[in-house]
Amino acid sequence: MNNMNHSSTMPEISPEITDESIIEALFAQRPYEEKVINSAFLEIPADYQRGLSIPNVEKMSAEFTELIANPPKVSYRDGHYFVFDGQHTIVTRKTMNGGADLPIICKVYTGLTKEEEAILFSKQTGVSRPLTAGAELRAALVGKDAQSIAFLNATESTGLQLGLDAYRAPWKIICIRTAFKEYKTYGADLYKEALTMLARGWEGDPDSLRSGILRGMVRFVALYQGEYDPERLVKRLQTIHPMTLVRDEKAMSGTVSYKYMMLILRTYNGSSRSRSLPIKQ
Repeated sequence: MNNMNHSSTMPEISPEITDESIIEALFAQRPYEEKVINSAFLEIPADYQRGLSIPNVEKMSAEFTELIANPPKVSYRDGHYFVFDGQHTIVTRKTMNGGADLPIICKVYTGLTKEEEAILFSKQTGVSRPLTAGAELRAALVGKDAQSIAFLNATESTGLQLGLDAYRAPWKIICIRTAFKEYKTYGADLYKEALTMLARGWEGDPDSLRSGILRGMVRFVALYQGEYDPERLVKRLQTIHPMTLVRDEKAMSGTVSYKYMMLILRTYNGSSRSRSLPIKQ
């Protein structure tokens, strides 16, 4: 009973801090300053920003509320206000204002380089729309992220390219997150060897650069590196279309990488007994 009454003797504490020195000290710790900027002066850096999505703006406009709207993040550099997070919020506000520019509360950062802006953009976690893998990688490349640059160089050394625009085309990998994960998991040398086999075997056919086939090839090379004959693998791959693997995979069980690895192994072995490789897990 005493414990229940004990709380009533505690001094009341106001939830709102009014001490000016405390308030000033806390706000001084923030890496930005909130300013009201006319939207006409807010610039969108094309070299690391993603393209504007009109459907996304329409969706945001229909659901817009000040309760969840975040102030755009802006870098003041060389006399310009560059937006690195919040492009769609700005356009949504303008759309709701009849397309006319208007004053917007922004979080303004100073002292950032373009490379730092790009890295911050690539790591944003806003509520509007997640970054595509291509947009995220492009921003990281502008930001001179060492691992991203090494990943790009490793990919291009095989004759293939990373499809940052997400459009399928010969010699382009658009499953960028998958490719990057394989690169980081297995290392540059094995990753390049696997991509070289894909590039030579199917001559850049977009269907051969699907996520599952890429993962299966990396796993095949990881399991049989030093045992398989690269020239035999290239010739055997050329005897089938990559969509044959996609079709056959559906009837198999196991993880995606395992199923495609088994299909590549089956293609490699063919009907030969003397040159067949054993099944590995």
